[in-house]
Amino acid sequence: MCEDDHAGIGRRAVFVTGAATALTLATVSFASAAGGTGPRTRIVRGTLPPGSPDFVYVPVEVPRGVREIRVAYTYDRPTVPAGTQGNALDIGLFDERGTELGGRGFRGWSGGARTEFFVRADAATPGYVPGPVREGTWHIALGPYTVAPQGLSYEITITLTYGEQGGTPRPVYPPERARGRGRAWYRGDCHLHSEYSDGRYTLAEIAELARAAGLDFINSSEHNTHSAHAHWAEHAGDDLLILLGEEVTTRNGHVVALGTDPGTFVDWRYRARDNRFGRFARQIRRAGGLVVPAHPHATCIGCNWKFGFGEADAVEVWNGAYTPDDEVALADWDGMLVASVRDGRRDWIPAMGSSDSHRSPDVIGRPQTVVLADDLSREAIQEGIRAGRSYVAESSKLSLSFTASGGRGEHAGIGERLRVDADTPVTVRLEVTGAPRCTVRLVTDQGVLFTSDPLPVSGTGTVEWRTTASYAAYVRAEVRHEAAAGPLPGALAAFTNPVFLGR
Repeated sequence: MCEDDHAGIGRRAVFVTGAATALTLATVSFASAAGGTGPRTRIVRGTLPPGSPDFVYVPVEVPRGVREIRVAYTYDRPTVPAGTQGNALDIGLFDERGTELGGRGFRGWSGGARTEFFVRADAATPGYVPGPVREGTWHIALGPYTVAPQGLSYEITITLTYGEQGGTPRPVYPPERARGRGRAWYRGDCHLHSEYSDGRYTLAEIAELARAAGLDFINSSEHNTHSAHAHWAEHAGDDLLILLGEEVTTRNGHVVALGTDPGTFVDWRYRARDNRFGRFARQIRRAGGLVVPAHPHATCIGCNWKFGFGEADAVEVWNGAYTPDDEVALADWDGMLVASVRDGRRDWIPAMGSSDSHRSPDVIGRPQTVVLADDLSREAIQEGIRAGRSYVAESSKLSLSFTASGGRGEHAGIGERLRVDADTPVTVRLEVTGAPRCTVRLVTDQGVLFTSDPLPVSGTGTVEWRTTASYAAYVRAEVRHEAAAGPLPGALAAFTNPVFLGR
């Protein structure tokens, strides 16, 4: 065993990746394969101070004849005062194609979920991509997520195993269509995690739980890696459509790439100030996906959305169990609706909800987005989401029908426009099942204009309200549980995207 030490960060070079600076440490070298066939190891130690760059790269010279790279790491977790950030160090790997922004050399990312990983031609640790181990300069990517005032001391053990490489399996991806019911309402969960990032669920468990939750479709959304894409095919079926994507987890917020082409990787190594998000939003769309900012007001470090919504195809307003940050996200989204009608714009951003499930007891399908689509296919589901023909419900037990009609038989549903004159009487109707003792609120650009009595214990009821387009530019419905103690109203059980009124 041989060792190298990086004392502090004194041996370094600073380079530019896109618009973001990063730190590159001294190169770790290995002997050629001519000296033997057994594994060879180097140990790298160092300390990162508070205020370190977002990414620190450890170059590793990989000689010809290597069949496997294995990396293990540890770091210290000193005691810090209450309210002070401790140490958290993420890790990933780039191959000889380099670390340039865009991810051409990307070979995997496990964040802080694993302490060890390997890559070889025929297999890789979940989160990493199998493929040839070629000669050249590889890079271990360190992401000091938070650094304690005492600094972050780390130790990386790099092991190269020499020998002949195996063959790389050809990836097989799930089909883009399942057996649907024609034009119908389909239920899905577009944000969840497995062992391929920081989740604990296996792919088989997610598929089983999705079916048990009454879902018709799900979207693979691992943090900063597409490595799960090639492992979903065996879990799809006529009854479950599996879309492929990624949760692009930047330091200034997270965005779900929803339904991209198989094998699409989207880079995350930038902040809002770097002016790079638009480039990767366009990449998501070129790959056939939707751009969906996730939990925009979440309180976790780096989760709060700072890129604006100009590139969004939809926004995840409800994430997991309903909490105060979801209430803030809902109010913020409603403010965006108000601004769109005030400015006379016809473009608006639909809302979604997803579970963001990672492990038990997280509930897959709580909440779920219910989409009116022409078929159970990738294209049809995405078109329904993009058009806002959807509502969000806490489970498959709850169903809504929400419409607006005019005096001459005009009719519009969720996400649509009822084209009537300003003073034409409009009847708004909501039919609910599966919502015992819940209250219905009808929300417009003028605020909450109608609140119902609690629904019966059966959970089934119908609410009607009359208005005009001059009084309400849009109407959307909220179904809430009985009011909880404290300043917040009762938690959401369901809500709809709006019906717009007027010419």
